[in-house]
Amino acid sequence: RDTPSMTTLLLVQTGGTIDKDYPRKTGGYAFEIDDPAAVRILEQGKVTFTYSTLNACRKDSQEVTDTDRKHIQELCMKASQNRILVTHGTDSMIETGMYLHAGAIEQRKVIVMTGALKPERFKDSDANFNIGLAVGALQSLETPGVYIAMNGMVQVVTNVSRHKETGMFVLNDT
Repeated sequence: RDTPSMTTLLLVQTGGTIDKDYPRKTGGYAFEIDDPAAVRILEQGKVTFTYSTLNACRKDSQEVTDTDRKHIQELCMKASQNRILVTHGTDSMIETGMYLHAGAIEQRKVIVMTGALKPERFKDSDANFNIGLAVGALQSLETPGVYIAMNGMVQVVTNVSRHKETGMFVLNDT
């Protein structure tokens, strides 16, 4: 049986907490969406595969609209790569993943979505772990579709929800 090939990974940035940084303007108080945190993490990890980056949007996930989701879908489905990492804010990650899922199956693409509960720039962020988890999943998953890689688990998007009290990503009750 062939193992999945990941000669080139496509990284699609949408914004979210993972990419937030302190404001550059003096007197600013709100975080700004910065350059893709995943690129910094992959550089630190000294990965041996090649990757390219597309910016779909730079938004907090509470601001992501269906128009944005359609744009993300177009970028993913038109891409030559079949292994795609989408960084996304956690608040609407599942909703965007559900939006992309049928197209990913139809186009035979494996899309793994991840993000962070704290910005990558923070010392105690979960960003590095989640990106590593997502990259490992992209190298081993064989079934096309959209997966969520958060909180130490990788699951198909249709099986994931957010725990209302903790905000953690969990398997749906069966």
